[in-house]
Amino acid sequence: MSSTVQTSAPRPPAADRFWADAEVVLAPDDPRPGAWAGGPSAQLVDGTWWLAYRLRRPVGEGRGFANVVARSADGVRFHPVLELAKDMFGAESLERPALVHTPDGRWRLYVSCATPGTKHWRVDLVEAGSVAGLAAATPRTVLPGGATTAVKDPVIRHDGDQWHLWASVHPLDDPDATDRMTTEHATSPDGIDWTWRGTALAGTAGSWDARGVRFATVVLDGSRTWALYDGRATAAENWEERTGLAVAEECRFTAVGDAPLLQSPHPPSGLRYCDVVALPGGGTRWFYEGTREDGAHELRTVLLPG
Repeated sequence: MSSTVQTSAPRPPAADRFWADAEVVLAPDDPRPGAWAGGPSAQLVDGTWWLAYRLRRPVGEGRGFANVVARSADGVRFHPVLELAKDMFGAESLERPALVHTPDGRWRLYVSCATPGTKHWRVDLVEAGSVAGLAAATPRTVLPGGATTAVKDPVIRHDGDQWHLWASVHPLDDPDATDRMTTEHATSPDGIDWTWRGTALAGTAGSWDARGVRFATVVLDGSRTWALYDGRATAAENWEERTGLAVAEECRFTAVGDAPLLQSPHPPSGLRYCDVVALPGGGTRWFYEGTREDGAHELRTVLLPG
């Protein structure tokens, strides 16, 4: 069964731990700005680590060209099990996948797909009885977006009763400002057909996250439920978001503090797409995408005590 150990909302960790004490899971294949390995989504199932992530090349050279699912015994050294190329989805680019192990033991991968020639995004689903079987599954669209909205980067959780989803939604009314985003909440009885419930979190005017917010992980823990989110102040910070903390008040969340929780020490300071897995023996393992000194992004992990 999937790990269901919960953890309280984190005290602000020492930012340097995310570099000094972290380990590199995967570096990009090209050490240049716009080359990324990251967007992680992690699962710990029966003692085995599974990690889905996105690979990207610079704009004009392929963008998000694949989603990969890899396996590990220790949460650090991962071995790829399958790679899903963007052509499988008829997409111009792929973003962060969401890897889900269902209560009945099946595997799902929710894939963010860019519609060619547009600023539109949708989310497709592949499902199988095993991780390897995802490679042969037929994609189906579960979050289509619309003519005026793009939807991508879902975070998906099951609370024991129903499914919850938080996704970044981008308005398309202004073609020069499609980077704006809020995080919207949806629920589902089966994880396939979704009903939107409203805005979970929006940026704060005049703050570091004013331009947009995108949930990266959600830890369900009743009244102590919390989330990590990516935020940016301006359009210029697109792709270099920093990480903030938000706590739940029923179905809505409130940002904690007036500054990022985490950022890279290397300008422009991007540290984003954090996922957190609580360990059965205590403590947590964090996975995230961080900006390196050369401007490329790498996938990193750090183990934090309880």
